[in-house]
Amino acid sequence: MTTRTPPAAADTALRADESTHHVSWTDRLIAQVPLLSLLVLCVAFGLATDTFLSLRNLLNVIDQLTVLGIMALGMTAVIVIGGIDLSVGSVLALSMMVMGWLSNVQGVPMPIAMLAALAVGALCGLASGLLITRANLPAFIATLATMSIARGLANMVTDGSQIVGYPEWFSGLSINRHLGFMSVTVALFIVLTALAAVYMKFRAGGRALYAIGGSAEVARLAGIPVKRVTLAVYSMCGMLAGLAGVVMSTRLDSSQPSGGLGYELDTIAAVVIGGASLAGGVGTIWGTLMGVLTIGVLRNGLNLLGVSPFVQQIVIGSVIVLAVAVDSNKRKAR
Repeated sequence: MTTRTPPAAADTALRADESTHHVSWTDRLIAQVPLLSLLVLCVAFGLATDTFLSLRNLLNVIDQLTVLGIMALGMTAVIVIGGIDLSVGSVLALSMMVMGWLSNVQGVPMPIAMLAALAVGALCGLASGLLITRANLPAFIATLATMSIARGLANMVTDGSQIVGYPEWFSGLSINRHLGFMSVTVALFIVLTALAAVYMKFRAGGRALYAIGGSAEVARLAGIPVKRVTLAVYSMCGMLAGLAGVVMSTRLDSSQPSGGLGYELDTIAAVVIGGASLAGGVGTIWGTLMGVLTIGVLRNGLNLLGVSPFVQQIVIGSVIVLAVAVDSNKRKAR
């Protein structure tokens, strides 16, 4: 027997369906906010300055954001699982100082010293992960402690002195442009970004990060080894900070204990501006890339306009507040 849907019920179903489609389009639009914001900034700075859209300047922007971008890849995973890492800037400094001390003071071959820098970064991340998973410290406190310890150790390596005089081939990794536009460090960042995007979107391990960020307890009951994954995420974030230290050394042709000072805030800002939620469970590598580019474009454009670095900090802080406010309101609406 055929049943007919009452008109009132049909109208309700139709409105619900339209509402669902409306929300879907709204979510899609919000997801593109980082890209749209970046495009607006590029157009604005292009109109305000004569040099911003020049090929040379755009290449400089990309070169300058490789360090921040590499660290932001690890921070994305940390924030997706609902964590935070305030130590990445200090870990960067410690890693680059250990690399310089091994190569220039102890005579260790440069490639081995570079690998040691990655190992130091991974160990620092592992230490933060153990404080969180074993000592049950909040991520904020655990990584704050690691930040202080790593910065102190970075200064102790050479008693606060910088290390200079690396091999020419090492500095050339970020200076020499292959094919006329791409350095080795930029190519490395592009490859890492692609690998991270594929892993987080298509691999089971990447999807597990979102499950942990949504609810660690539910993820545990579903069979995901939450503590082990957390340790792996913080270790990887630390290792990428160590790699960023190596890249920074190629750019500066030196290792400085003050390197990476304040970079933890820019790294977190890039991920948040890219649409990640500090509550966990939300965030993409694509969004983080847009956030990194946004910060790079902001700094470059404001420098070209002669804006004070102090004002730049205010502008970036305001952008962070706006990004977090959008995320909070979006979650309340749901």
